Amino acid sequence: VLKGKMFPHPFQNISKTYLISKPHSSRHFMKELIGATASVALIHSFATATHFQSVSTTLSNLRVQTSSHFAFAPNRKRPSFYSSSRSSSINIDPNLLVTNPLGKSRIRKIMCKSESTLMNAREISHTFDPEDVDHSTADSIVIIGKKSVLKDIHESKERDIGTLLGVQPGESFSDAGVISAMLRDVKAGPSGGSTSAYLKRPIQKAEDAADDYLKLSLCVLPAEVSRNNHEMSPHVLTDLLKSSKLENGNMIVYILGASTENVGALSSAIAKALPLFSRKTTGKSDIDLKINVCFLDSKSNRVSIEEGSAADYIASADAVAEGVSLASRLVDMPPNHLTTDKFATECRDIAECLSNCVTFDEIVGEELKEKGYGGVYHVGKAAECPPRLIIMNYTPPSLDGKGLDDLESVALVGKGIVYDTGGLALKTKTGMCGMKHDMGGSAGVLGGFYAAVKLGLQKKITLTLCLAENAIGSGSFRNDDILRLYSGKTCEINNTDAEGRLVLADGVAHVSKHVENLDLIVDMATLTGAQLIATGKKHAGVLANTRSAEQRVFDAGLKSGDLTYPLLYAPELLKKEFASKVADMKNSVKDRGNAQSSCAGHFIEAHIDANFKGEWIHVDMAGPCTKDERGTGYGVALVLSILNAPGF
Repeated sequence: VLKGKMFPHPFQNISKTYLISKPHSSRHFMKELIGATASVALIHSFATATHFQSVSTTLSNLRVQTSSHFAFAPNRKRPSFYSSSRSSSINIDPNLLVTNPLGKSRIRKIMCKSESTLMNAREISHTFDPEDVDHSTADSIVIIGKKSVLKDIHESKERDIGTLLGVQPGESFSDAGVISAMLRDVKAGPSGGSTSAYLKRPIQKAEDAADDYLKLSLCVLPAEVSRNNHEMSPHVLTDLLKSSKLENGNMIVYILGASTENVGALSSAIAKALPLFSRKTTGKSDIDLKINVCFLDSKSNRVSIEEGSAADYIASADAVAEGVSLASRLVDMPPNHLTTDKFATECRDIAECLSNCVTFDEIVGEELKEKGYGGVYHVGKAAECPPRLIIMNYTPPSLDGKGLDDLESVALVGKGIVYDTGGLALKTKTGMCGMKHDMGGSAGVLGGFYAAVKLGLQKKITLTLCLAENAIGSGSFRNDDILRLYSGKTCEINNTDAEGRLVLADGVAHVSKHVENLDLIVDMATLTGAQLIATGKKHAGVLANTRSAEQRVFDAGLKSGDLTYPLLYAPELLKKEFASKVADMKNSVKDRGNAQSSCAGHFIEAHIDANFKGEWIHVDMAGPCTKDERGTGYGVALVLSILNAPGF
């Protein structure tokens, strides 16, 4: 009827029609509206002012982006319409009244509008105590663990899966058989498995709970992992959580098999499943989601923790989640939003937020040239926004009884190419897409720095970000140019698309010259496509000047879930790849088949000051920086693990 000619405009182009006969059905169908791309009609046979207010509030909460038409056929009086005061307003035009041929009631057209958003609304909290979990307001519950653990818990007489849904121990649970069937059928292969079902809510719902039903998802992790993977398969955990079809509302996530040693990796994996950035104006662009993560041991009991230390681990979980969200949001931002100027503003805002113990400084544009930072300056000089070197320093406000000189001093250096056209060695039209991600190294170390400062780690940390846009124009640097970098060494350019090593060369030269008593340099970059060939899409390739540093970053990768694997370290065998007739070196290799990821790292190493006696780690994370065209927040957990944060 609605698609026919009985209804005049604006109901001619309706794509979906729902008949809602009961008030509690409203929210269920409203959720489907999120995925609608055209007009949708709903006929309410129960519409009263109260019911319409409930529908309107739900619609507002869900932030529907489409134009939606509602036909109300009240059995009493016409509903009194109201406009929501929430962030997504419902605007009603009283003039859009049409006659309903099915009855004497009226129909109004309701337009739901909200501005496209930079960040989806969602909140993550962490706890070790199952008593902190409020089941009465939960819309969905996700239980994550290995299949053997889930089965053992479900068969337990003390704390079975029913207790995780709010059932008191010992009480009967009508859907226990459903859970048994779910566990029987779910597969636990190398990619894990998941299954979901809607169960009758086992406890009295709160007033703001969606309905009488609860979505339960069981996510099964792989039973076995290799020695080069984290025991809890964090990559699989992230994918399974994404596949659970997150919707608006309150979600409880139980992770079974947690311990104090893997809290950081698990928190990072969950945050990676919840990207923030979006500029969509239709569909599920706005997710208003609250997630309560509860870490339990393999028997669904509270994790064993030393008395008084639980708060430290929860703080670490919160910090890594915030850092991952920050890093992934920056990586996802397009280059017309995240310019070098905007990136600097983000850093400045963070410094102000942490102002009691963090200093902020920057060297911008022509000042870079004047001070000798030839790599950063020449790579970015053709862009509309100038290149810059961001320097942030952190000193712990309290030293826990140690002297300042007793603290390890660490420098984090990030490649921040906000967009890489390749320069005059121009990339192809398909090869250039995705080059907004070329600042992933800077995002990773910035997120790690932020989280480390939030935790008050007992380290002296210097953050140096090398920001530039490798643009083309009359001012672009050229193949055959010879640049003098901050190290004082000269470099003949034979590939303007090998620009990342040039800016990082200035970065490591800066910290090795100016940071006193520096113990460790960690540089991070989406440096080479060859890294994916060498170590894959999940493991960053790492290069280190000592065996102890190599072992440190490898172990940190296993503990954090930001996996790493060593690249060949042999500078004396590989430096000939950069031989130049007219300068100290070229910036790109002669033979691309000769360990080019290692070569790129050695190019950066060559610009570390000769007087530096500490350790150096290079992290090439071109592969794990993104997945499915989204930033992963890689690097944040790795940095925290290198710095020995709690939970890693």
